[in-house]
Amino acid sequence: MANNRLAVEVVYATPERQMLITLQLPAGATVREAALQSGLQAHFPELDLAEAPLGLFGKAVASPATQPLEEGDRVEIYRPLLADPKEVRKRRAAQAAQRAKQGVDAGRG
Repeated sequence: MANNRLAVEVVYATPERQMLITLQLPAGATVREAALQSGLQAHFPELDLAEAPLGLFGKAVASPATQPLEEGDRVEIYRPLLADPKEVRKRRAAQAAQRAKQGVDAGRG
């Protein structure tokens, strides 16, 4: 007898708290459907589950509305980035270079 249900987890976290929901969904359910069925928007009103970027086990899913789930999948709801990681790294490198230059200049006094 084939099982027509899948057990999956849906997770979301903010810097302050995190939540994991376990769901039973029909076979063929998609990543987006799992997010929508999770009910996490009731706990995190800022979430827009219809548009939020989603992933499976740490890998972004390009088409969550069509990506089918498999038994045991972990759907992750991602928060929007506040800053581009590349820009943050550039800024840190520039600050480190400036501090190093200041340290060299201070030693020449």
